[in-house]
Amino acid sequence: MLQVVKSVNDVVNGVVWGWPALILLAFVGVLMTCLTRFFQISHIGHWMKNTIGAIFKDKNVTGHTKDKSISQFQSLCTALAATVGTGNIVGVAGAIIVGGPGAVFWMWIIAFFGMMTNYSENVLGIYYRRKNHAGEWSGGAMYYLRDGLGAKKGCKGVGAVLAVLFSIFCFLASFGIGNMTQVNSISGNMESVFGVPTWVTGIVVLVLAGLVIVGGLKRIASVTEKIVPFMVVLYIVGTVVIFFTNISQVGAVFSAIFKGAFALKAAGGGVIGYGIKLAIEQGMKRGVFSNEAGLGSSVMVHSNSNVSEPVRQGMWGIFEVFADTIIVCTLTAFAVLSSGLVDLETGETVAEYGGVVLTKANIVSQVFSMHFGQIGAAFVAIAIMLFAFSTVLGWSHYGSKACEFLFGEKYTIIYRVIFVIAIFGGAVMSDNLAWDLADTFNGLMMIPNLIGVLVLSPQVYRITQNYVDRVLKGKDEKPMLSAFPDIQKEQEEKLKREGE
Repeated sequence: MLQVVKSVNDVVNGVVWGWPALILLAFVGVLMTCLTRFFQISHIGHWMKNTIGAIFKDKNVTGHTKDKSISQFQSLCTALAATVGTGNIVGVAGAIIVGGPGAVFWMWIIAFFGMMTNYSENVLGIYYRRKNHAGEWSGGAMYYLRDGLGAKKGCKGVGAVLAVLFSIFCFLASFGIGNMTQVNSISGNMESVFGVPTWVTGIVVLVLAGLVIVGGLKRIASVTEKIVPFMVVLYIVGTVVIFFTNISQVGAVFSAIFKGAFALKAAGGGVIGYGIKLAIEQGMKRGVFSNEAGLGSSVMVHSNSNVSEPVRQGMWGIFEVFADTIIVCTLTAFAVLSSGLVDLETGETVAEYGGVVLTKANIVSQVFSMHFGQIGAAFVAIAIMLFAFSTVLGWSHYGSKACEFLFGEKYTIIYRVIFVIAIFGGAVMSDNLAWDLADTFNGLMMIPNLIGVLVLSPQVYRITQNYVDRVLKGKDEKPMLSAFPDIQKEQEEKLKREGE
């Protein structure tokens, strides 16, 4: 049965991650960067001040809400919980091993333009969000596809179909990228480092995740805002120590990255250009797997923020990609490439280290062991466990929102129960199959979402320009806060009260 699943998945994966899809992903990022006049660079001081800088001084950013919404900081932490996962460790290592050091360069490129893709998704998510019967915000690609794209002349049917397709793909993806691959990495590391059987890990994670997930978004956000800052800072400290320990390798590592991005990778006499093709594919695929820019996933939790300004939540999207890929993934890549365990020309690993056969799943653990001893491997195992566990929590919300859109609010509790049970299957599943399925589900989500962002790009431009004119240039203009008059009025009044 698993072989049949693998065969079907290979065919679908080849289509959704073919060059047309990768070109669409890059094109949307470049387009949104140009339309917003390189907002991620031209206004870097502003978005830094209003994201990471605001955490320490603005109660509107971190304060817990009394209604069904969550704070801006909680939305970031829940989004980062879903993005900062095994992709930042196992995914980066895998990209280097398969695509060579040059894959890291293409990961940076897709992240740079992906900042504005994620920004645009969040802007549209806030602008087209609605409240459900429970008083909770519901937003995401399915809503701006149905109510944004669908509002275009002659596009009502197209928008509705794409919204349903996105929700179906998201529903399935939540069991792949948000469940199987994450738990699979946890169980694999716990077994190799601590000798814990995979089935035992599966049961433990199932119970712990169930206690949080069944409680809904408020409980998920409450947990992630505590776990995420701790785990990210701790992992960054570890990789920074390795960076300074191997600082003499900086030149060689970055030279290998840039050369590998455009040169040919040794491929056993294969077709000319095969190496650069692998570097681009792996860099882009693993970059998207890591930061999820273009998938339309994190917008579903960003839309639950208590923010009124679409652009303000969009800026959190920029920071999310920056923190996830430019910082965390880069530090992981340097740690791997400076270790001596990877050939800087091809990305191929040495056969084994310390008696352990090296794979993409354990190479980062071995790198930490080189620098910190056995405690290093244990540290990575715990980091992967925290990263992956928080990803499971974040993605459970995404799948829940997709379920709500498809079947209604009352079925979300059934989805959460099934999602929690599926955790055990992820713990004992084949490593390669889990990752291959996740890749496919990513691509299936990406396509309808990117179509929506592309068609609605003029709207993102207008909302951004409106914000720049009002907030940065001091012009007296009516704010663009929602596509719906009743919500627009409500958010205008809220904006005045809070002085945003």
